[in-house]
Amino acid sequence: MPYYVRRGKVPPKRHTQFRQPDGSLYREQVMGVRGFSGIQSILYHINPPTAVRRVEDRGEVVRTWEEPGALRHRLVKTAGLPPSGDVVTGRVPLFGNQDVTMSIVLPAEPMSYFYRNGEEDEVLFVHTGRGVLETSFGTLPYDEGDYLVIPIGTTWRMLPEGGIEHRLLAFESMGPVETPKRYRNEHGQLLEHSPYCERDIRPPQDLTPHDERGEFEVRVWAHNRITSHFFDHHPLDVVGWDGYLYPWAFNIGDFEPITGRIHQPPPVHQTFQGPGFVICSFVPRMFDYHPLAIPVPYNHSNVDSDEVIYYVHGNFMSRRGVEVASLTLHPSGLPHGPHPGAVESSLGKDRTEELAVMMDTFRPLRVSKQATELEDPNYMYSWLPGGH
Repeated sequence: MPYYVRRGKVPPKRHTQFRQPDGSLYREQVMGVRGFSGIQSILYHINPPTAVRRVEDRGEVVRTWEEPGALRHRLVKTAGLPPSGDVVTGRVPLFGNQDVTMSIVLPAEPMSYFYRNGEEDEVLFVHTGRGVLETSFGTLPYDEGDYLVIPIGTTWRMLPEGGIEHRLLAFESMGPVETPKRYRNEHGQLLEHSPYCERDIRPPQDLTPHDERGEFEVRVWAHNRITSHFFDHHPLDVVGWDGYLYPWAFNIGDFEPITGRIHQPPPVHQTFQGPGFVICSFVPRMFDYHPLAIPVPYNHSNVDSDEVIYYVHGNFMSRRGVEVASLTLHPSGLPHGPHPGAVESSLGKDRTEELAVMMDTFRPLRVSKQATELEDPNYMYSWLPGGH
């Protein structure tokens, strides 16, 4: 994270006695990444975070990938998927590799438990819906267009606002999801040419320590299994914390597009970086302003990366026949570009209203069985004259 945050009550000096009103000690927890050499935060609990009363194995995390077949561009349509499960159990994996998995989520029920991913950082993009993300660091209200960045080891629960359909895009990363390095100076501050700054980043707000007693379940994903840990105290019992590691929100509407006289390459849309992948935001923006500019992207070859685009809303200028909530996969080894007629129809236009989220990976993606069942088999041929 780019800056230091402090919430609630913390002692003047770390690793020293910090007492509760009854004279007992608050329980200090150091939470960090990359051993003790990465960013970290220190949290102070009312109860020992280690006091697990019971554990239950919930089984292995199983994802089913299709066997490699003919290399092709793909169009996956998710608009008609029925809601199922909750924000965690309802995830439908679509694409993945050793670094990242991308899933679509249409939850049908609220979370009856708390969740902690002990293997991966997570990013949840809120296509539709609003509510509150409860975390051990405090609450994060969210709304349409928000990216929720949840670091590994965070205990959380999503509380959707009642009656509002949720549609989420979930990224699970095998390493930290961060602001792009080229947007930061040597101190970690976002630079003037960055398309967003620290004012646009929303850290957790209200920190309300819970001291309720009862039975509380925290499901932990680690070692490719889900394990239920049961406590007799509320897991969100933190009275204070400070540091650089915490969940945060950023709205796609606060991404300031970078434009130029001629068409700008996709890296200008980069929003986050992870190990082996990037996430980009295509937002409404002015077109190129050279008098002979061609606004739509040129044909290009992803010679060392796979590209997935999720279409949020608007009219994506270079594609036809692509609906909202669809995803396109353009794999490495194949050129792709605007559909027939898109170049000509773009000439003279001054802006686009598209909104989309893109993931580029630098290792090949596998395609899930679920994605194959939702695939439009004719998409590969849509660049032919008369193609759809």
